[in-house]
Amino acid sequence: MIIINSLMATLHHLAAFTVAAALVYEFVAYRKNISIEEARRIQRVDLWYGIAAGVVLTAGLLRVFFFEKGPAFYAQSPMFWIKMGLFAAVALLSIYPTIRFIQWNKVLNAGQAPDIPDDEYRRVRLFLRLELIGLALILFAAPAMARGIGLF
Repeated sequence: MIIINSLMATLHHLAAFTVAAALVYEFVAYRKNISIEEARRIQRVDLWYGIAAGVVLTAGLLRVFFFEKGPAFYAQSPMFWIKMGLFAAVALLSIYPTIRFIQWNKVLNAGQAPDIPDDEYRRVRLFLRLELIGLALILFAAPAMARGIGLF
């Protein structure tokens, strides 16, 4: 069982690192005057971001219910609920940029670079920034939860 616990933890962490890397890439690469190639790259990275987030959630829930400390530990942990709330908030924040990136398909398929209006650019940057802040807070809550911080 120790090996399976370690494998699940590894899968969970690799997916979490992928989420972090993808989000940082999107934040750095997204700019006003973007090339066709860079726009397509952002779209691919955003797809991997979503897949990795799904793996994080699935592996995390498997760890809660079948591995590690068991559901009773996590259910009573305020840090677990903070972490889950932050995860949900980051997921919701990611919807707007993803929709914007998908909407580029029409112009990209026509062989043109996306024309990003100023207000959209600022809004997407804000959402990406808020996602990064949420991710940083998750990275604080995760080890706090694992160490039982907040339990009475």
